[in-house]
Amino acid sequence: MSHLVSANELAELIRGGGVRTLDVRWKLGRTDGRDQYLAGHIPGAVFVDLKDELSRHGRPDEGRHPLPSTEQVQNAARRWGIDDGDTVVAYDDAGGGPAARAWWLLRKGGVDVRVLDGGWAAWQAAGGDVESGSVEYTAGTVTLDDISADSLTIDEAAAFPERGVLIDVRAAERFRGETEPIDPIAGHIPGAVNLPDTAHVDEDGMLRDLDEVRASFAEAGVTESTPVAAYCGSGVTAAHTALILAEAGIDAKLFHGSWSQWSNSPDRPIATGE
Repeated sequence: MSHLVSANELAELIRGGGVRTLDVRWKLGRTDGRDQYLAGHIPGAVFVDLKDELSRHGRPDEGRHPLPSTEQVQNAARRWGIDDGDTVVAYDDAGGGPAARAWWLLRKGGVDVRVLDGGWAAWQAAGGDVESGSVEYTAGTVTLDDISADSLTIDEAAAFPERGVLIDVRAAERFRGETEPIDPIAGHIPGAVNLPDTAHVDEDGMLRDLDEVRASFAEAGVTESTPVAAYCGSGVTAAHTALILAEAGIDAKLFHGSWSQWSNSPDRPIATGE
């Protein structure tokens, strides 16, 4: 089963009344996305606050978006009106990372969840209906499994290159340490390989042909039999790479603390260059 849905497939699900749609339009450098949601969203979609519902507030040395507790995400999912057995589709307007963050957490919790391929832009391009204002539901009853499965601690991330491929999905210049616009130190985790998340989507933000995607991962040393984990700046974009890996039939782990945690931990070594 695919982890993605097209705009037309989502429209069919909405017409059939068999889906709960999540608007996760958080984007780095702007508000939480609530204003964009209120101005116009997919009919029936409920707003999701990435910082307060898909992550928790922590210390700098825990990263910008620390892994939330299962209870926190479960309470949020119930606010979104999700019951056990529901199908859920998440979307964003930031390249798939925020929606994939919801996908990762809910999937680990046992929910049938997908991501809208191409996000908000794909919905608009397909001529999908739009409604404004806020949507609220009666509290759902979903019970989540432990969402921490396949999430790496900082020590596990440090040791991961010894047994598998640790992918840094940030832009190449950030990986090489030539620039760092957000975090305190430039560079990457020693032993990591660079494969930017943007390499796997086209100019419209849609997933590229899966054969191309698998070939790209193979060049980085990742195959179906390779242990693989991903990290980014703060754990959001890496979730999108994990989604793409899953679509290609490869299970991945995530280091949610990512570079924002690593670079705020003074005892951690820093690598630069290729």
